[in-house]
Formats: sequence, C-alpha cells, structure tokens
Amino acid sequence: MPAPGRVRRVTTTRAGGVSAAPYDSFNLGDHVGDDPAAVAANRSRLAERIGVADDHLIWMEQIHGRSVAVVDGPRTEAVPATDALVTVGPGLALAVLTADCVPVLLSDDEAGVIAAVHAGRVGARIGIIPRVLDAMVEAGAEMGRIGAFLGPAASGEMYEVPATMQRDVEAHLPGSATRTRAGTCGLDLRAGITRQLLESGIAAVASDPRCTISDRTLFSHRRGAPTGRIASVIWIDPQGVDPGRVDPVGGTR
Repeated sequence: MPAPGRVRRVTTTRAGGVSAAPYDSFNLGDHVGDDPAAVAANRSRLAERIGVADDHLIWMEQIHGRSVAVVDGPRTEAVPATDALVTVGPGLALAVLTADCVPVLLSDDEAGVIAAVHAGRVGARIGIIPRVLDAMVEAGAEMGRIGAFLGPAASGEMYEVPATMQRDVEAHLPGSATRTRAGTCGLDLRAGITRQLLESGIAAVASDPRCTISDRTLFSHRRGAPTGRIASVIWIDPQGVDPGRVDPVGGTR
C-alpha cells in the first residue's frame, strides 16, 4: 500500500534559537543544563518550521541503550528510556538528539513506516540497529525497501579512542576502526553502521559528511562540554507538500 504522504527529513544546526551560551542558540536538548524555557521555545520553533503541532514532534529520553518504542499518537512528554522510535502515523515527527553520536533516520516509503535512532558508540556496539530494523519489519516494512540517512556525527578523522576500545567496538560493529588525522586509533561509527545496514539487506544508505567535532555550526560534546544538541527529524507529511529549505533549522534532506 502506498505511503499516505511523502517522507521528510531535516537536520538542525546550532543557529537560530534563543538559548544563551554555551548552548547558543538552537539547543534542543532538555538534559544538558540549558534553561528549560529556552529549550521549550526552540522545540516549538522547530515544530512550527516543519509544519507540525508541538505534540506531534516526538522526543526520546535517550539512554545509550537498544530499546525501541513504537509511537502511535501525539505526546506531550518524551518517550521514556529508549533510543529508537518507530511509527506508521502520518504527521508524527520522530526526533533524535545528538552532539557527536550518529542520528539514523530510516524509512520504507511504500509501507509508510519510519524510524529515528540514536546510535552512539555504546548503542551501536550493543545492537540498536538490528533491533530497530526488526521493529520496522514487524510494523509492515520490507527490508529491501528501507532506506537510511545518517546525519552529522563525529568523523573517523577526529574521533580518537584508546586502542582497547577501538578493538572492542570493531569486534561488535565491523568497519568502524580507523586512524585519525593525527595517526591515532579512531572510530568511524557511520562507516560501521553503513556496513551493518547494507549487510542487513536494506535498499540504500545516504550520509551527511559533516563532522560535529570540526564543524562549529554544529554542537559537539567532544569539542566542548557543556553544550547543546542538534536534532535530526523524520516524518510522513500527509499533505505531500515540499517545504523546501527549512530556516533556521538546517535543510531538508
């Protein structure tokens, strides 16, 4: 059955909000020490710019785990203790917060099944991606029709880790190990996740090449904490109208 609208994706930057330093200015994370009123205002601005009501923009209480939650309607509170959201509901926008971790947006456009995933080093290592793919299939998706978009994240050139950590992650997420720009042990989680997704049989993977550590238009916990969080959002637009470039929250992808 065709999807009841067009799948949309958007990634924010740190510009265009009301938060004060060091969260300046479009911080969307409510767990980083920012003024709650500023975060609420920024979240409302994001909802307005992508054309959904505040309670249709669905957030997670991200815990670096592998729990997956299915969302079937609007919410005024974050989905507790989960790192992936799945829905078949048109107009429900699923958001993932990051500041170096990998945001993964997945969709089977034909079935109208979408997902948003917080895939940090821990979550990717312990298998959040296979869990969410299983949940999408259970909701009606077909693996061979699922496409993925990986948003801005720490790049392998900049993400330095101890050798023992690199070996451990590589053992669980092959393709992640790399060398940094400085010649030290590093991790490229997007490379490992891309390999895992394609080996799972999904249709295609696209990736935003921006590195959160080196690109100062984005938030990065590694570059300087405390700091804010960007959001990557996916939703099914029931109207099918192309919003074009979304300002001030980055561009549609």
